[in-house]
This record gives sequence, structure tokens and C-alpha cells, in this order.
Amino acid sequence: MTGLDIPEAGDLGAMIAAVDQLPFIVIVSEGPDLLVVGSNAATRAVLPGRRVVGRTIREVLSDLSGQQFLDAFYQVYRTGQAISGRQWRVHLDQPDGSVGEMFATFALVPWRYADGAMRGVIGAAFDVTELARERQAAEAEADRQRRRYEQTRDVIDALQRELLPAGLPVLPGLQVAAAYLLADADTRAGGDWFDAVTTPDGRIALVAGDVVGHGVTASGVMGQLRAVLQERLDAGASITEALSAADRLAGRVRAAYAATVSLVVLDPGSGELSYCTAGHPAPLVIPAGGPARYLTGTRGTPLGTGGSFPIRGDRLGPGEILLLYTDGVLERPGAAADPDGELAHVATDAAAGRALHDPSATAAERVCTQTLELLVRSGGHTDDITLLAAQRVPPVPPLALDLPAQPESLGGSRRNIAAWLAAVGAADEDVFVLQHALGELATNAIEHAVGGDVVEINARLLTSGLVEATVTDHGGWRAPERQPTRGRGLALTAQLVQSLRVDPGVDGTVATVRHPLLRPARLMTGFDPSFDRAVAATSLAITELPGGDEARVRIDGPIDASTTFEVRAELFRRSRGGTVPMTVDLSGVSLLASAGVSMLHEVAAQHLAEKAPLTLVATPGCPARRILELVGLAPSTGF
Repeated sequence: MTGLDIPEAGDLGAMIAAVDQLPFIVIVSEGPDLLVVGSNAATRAVLPGRRVVGRTIREVLSDLSGQQFLDAFYQVYRTGQAISGRQWRVHLDQPDGSVGEMFATFALVPWRYADGAMRGVIGAAFDVTELARERQAAEAEADRQRRRYEQTRDVIDALQRELLPAGLPVLPGLQVAAAYLLADADTRAGGDWFDAVTTPDGRIALVAGDVVGHGVTASGVMGQLRAVLQERLDAGASITEALSAADRLAGRVRAAYAATVSLVVLDPGSGELSYCTAGHPAPLVIPAGGPARYLTGTRGTPLGTGGSFPIRGDRLGPGEILLLYTDGVLERPGAAADPDGELAHVATDAAAGRALHDPSATAAERVCTQTLELLVRSGGHTDDITLLAAQRVPPVPPLALDLPAQPESLGGSRRNIAAWLAAVGAADEDVFVLQHALGELATNAIEHAVGGDVVEINARLLTSGLVEATVTDHGGWRAPERQPTRGRGLALTAQLVQSLRVDPGVDGTVATVRHPLLRPARLMTGFDPSFDRAVAATSLAITELPGGDEARVRIDGPIDASTTFEVRAELFRRSRGGTVPMTVDLSGVSLLASAGVSMLHEVAAQHLAEKAPLTLVATPGCPARRILELVGLAPSTGF
């Protein structure tokens, strides 16, 4: 061969025998058709029962057609460029008709004449099947461990979310927000927590705490400490009494030892506050204008360490924001030389709206979410980070509406109720609940009151975080006509709100609902933009969709006492009186009142009688879906 010494005739047999004993596959092919002129025992072992020498590569390896090997041989001959591969998977036909699998690491090189002209292709390969199997097993084990870790992490994250508050109270004259960023490390969720508890005297207790460590143990201990503090504060205990109760728990539970807490009790009306920093960083005050300032630390000691909990006082001015936080926001990779100054600067910019553009967020929400994003996006973070902010704002006056006792006035009342709730800071879920509940009560008052021309709706936000709303008529009571759109309003309202009371009297009936307002905190693993549902549509639209032999209808807007009969007529018209199968998409319905529920039951009963299926569709999270589930009209279920 080119580049090799030509052996004497007597040595040629010895050389061929030596090649035949090489422990790897060798196959030598010649000419444009790549006729095999030589191979060795290792080659014959992987190709049992095949005649190799004297046949073309295409004939010898016909079962590799489509597996790129044959193309590679001919490409090397055509281009003169070597080709190699690592751990290529190969399927080979076996003499018994089965298919064997092997993995090969190979090199295909040109075989040239002395003058450089192409003569053929020489292939050499190692059977690395065992090595590949070991690699696959290692990868499978690594994947199993990864999935096990992810499952464990998900359990810890879910535990953390369950142990933290479901929401923050909405109070007169105060906007509260919080954000929790899970640790960007293998240990994931840990022992940081926040809380906001209304006290019996109309104040609010704001808490940020940190348990040493991460994982299930830290999360569990955090839950215990939070529960103790919450119970004591809810019962009216002082800061010292509440922290002393948590301190006793830390003395009994080893994992709670040296946990730190910042506890502030604030009067939203006056701005007067008392606080204790039990081994915890002091809160930050962000004024409406001017530089931020840190409260003076009280020199309180971590829980369980045998120290004391001195109290200091201060005042939060109108428009000012109080920020509690855990030390993960300061002790992070890439933090500035002055992390306290950096936090104050970034939080001040976020409060003033000079950071990221988010016009729908409150200043307190911007301080929590944007401060986190801006501080950790360059260097990351290794510990949990919790931010809890409260801003004093002007109280929103109570709502007072006088409605003409006519169904047409319901749409305008819903808009007014939504606007008032948005002003006090209610979240979408509570806006939906109270719009629906007060709409049902107003509908009842319009339909049943005799002699009253006006229905009054009044609502106020209590210092406990409850909305108390009344719907009052000024007439006698009359039984409704027997119509399919009546009789479900009070039952539906009672299911939606915390409490409902109806007080009939000689001058009319007063229906009173109470419902807590909670604004959700942001529990984050990243910085996905949040969104709020738009204010519900106020006009009704019924659209017929392509459906072949089936009637398909989409409804957008409110279905209440003023629109129910229009919807009913359209559904019966498009389904030919319930004789044609029909799908009704309610995903765009902004309000499904009891009149609409009764109408859908009537339409469903008619379809059932005519044996023509009716399917109601409502996407998860839309207002109609919740009502359908409450009243037993499951969406996406045929009748």
C-alpha cells in the first residue's frame, strides 16, 4: 500500500495474517464500485455468514442503506476527504433473520496509488457497543436522578407556596405588596417568609423573617414560626408578646434557633408605627420625594438565643413606602460594595416609576417586583429573597349608588362597582365576586320590590380588610312570576361571598354582604410578566361560528336579567328549538348571572328532550367557568 514498505514475497503471508488478527474492524475496498479486496477476522465476526471479499461495499453492507454508512464510503472515494464518526448506532441483519444493534467508532480514509490517484477506501472501526451501553445507562441514571431532584424541588416549592400567605389584605389608606424569589441554587426554597396581619384595633402587623438553612426542614420551621406570630398578632398581642411566643418555640425546635424577624405594627390612618428588629436588617422608608432612609435597628436578638426584643417608634408619612426584606437581597453575588445603598437607590427608582414601565402596578408592587429583578439579573442570587412593602395612600370614599329600579341600570352599576373596587386596590378575583354578588342582589331588588323606584347600593372598606356592601330597596315584597330565569340569585350570592344577610322590613329589604379583599403576592421562580384581566366587557355579542351539521355559537359580554331573554331567543333560533346539536362557547362571557344560569338549564333541558347534545365551553379562569362549576353545569360536558 502507498506509504508502506512492500514486503518480500515470503513476508506477505505473515503481514496478511497479522492484519487478520487486528482487534478492530478493517475493510479495504478498491475502484469506483468499491470492490472489497481485504478484511479481517473482526470484520467477519460482526458480519457472520456473509461473503465479504470479492463483492462491492454496497452488496456487503446492503442492510446499512439509509444509515449513512454506505454514503460515507462513496463520499470518501468521490472527494478524497476522510470521514470519521463516534459511537454511531448500527442495525445489522443477522443470519437468523433478527436485527442486531451495535455502536461503532470509525474512520474512512482514501487509499491512493503512488501518484496520488484514488484507488479505493480503507475503513477501520471499533466495536464500542459495551461502552455506549454504559454511557446510556449512566445517562438514564442521571436523568432519573434529575427527575427525582426536580420532583423533590417541586414538592419543596409547593410546600413553600402553601406555607406563605395566600394574599395580602387590602385596607383603607394602605397598599400592601410582597414578592418572594426562590433561591437560585440546588437547595431551592428555604426559610424566608413574610406576613401581613390585621390586628383587632385596626392596625396592621408586617413581618419579614428568615430561618437558617434551606429545604423541607427550613420550610416547615418557617411555617411554625409564621403560625405562632400570626395567631398572637391576630389575638391582639403586642410586638414583645408575639416575638416572645416565637422565641419560646425557637427554644424548643432546634431548627428554629437563630431565626431572625423584623416586625412592624403600623396604623394606616396616622402613620404611627412600632417595630423590632430581632437580629434582622432594619426596614427601609422610601419617601414620596427625597432620599430613602433606614429605620434605626432596635438591637433585638435572633430567636432562641436568650436575648430581648426592644421596641422603637417612628412615623410613615403620607405617600411614603415602608419596605421589609430578608438579607438575601443584600448578600448576593455581584452586590455593590455598599449593598444597603444599592437597595435604597434601586427601590427608590422603582417607587418613583423611573425603572421598568408597568403602569398597572402600584408603587408598592413596583418596589417589590422591579427591585428584585434589577438587583439579581446580573449576578443572580443564592438565597431566597423576600420583599414586603406598604404605602400610605389617601383612603377611597365609600361607594353610594342610586339605581332606577329597571334591569337596564344593571350594566352601569357593574361598571361603577368595578371602578370603586379598582380604586381601593381589589384584585381581579374579588372584583368578579363582588360585581356578581351585588348584581344578583340588585336584580332581586328590581324584580321583587313593589312601590320602590330606586335601589341603593352602598359599599365601604373596613379596617379589617372586609368589604361591607348593602343593597336596599324601598318597597314591599312580591313573589316572582313563574319564569325559568328566577330563583337562583340568593343561593349563588351566598356561595360567592364570605357572608350574606337579608333583613326585610316595613320600609324595604336590606341585603348585606361581607367579603375580604386579598391582593396576591408574587411568588416567583423567574421574571415572567404578570397580567391583569381587563375590565369585563359591557356589551352583548352573539356570534355564529362554522359548525357543519352542528350549531356553534360564541357569546361575549354579560348575561344578566337585561340580556337573558335575547340570549335565550338566539340559542333556540340557532338550534331550531333544541333539535340541532349545539356548542356554546361562554369563554367571553363577562358576567353569568342567575338569570343566565336558569336560562342555560332551560336550554339544556330542551336539548335533552329532543336528544340533541348541548355542549358548553368555558376556558379555565374565565368568569363563566366558575359559575358553571358552582351550579352544576360543567363546561365542555354534553347533555
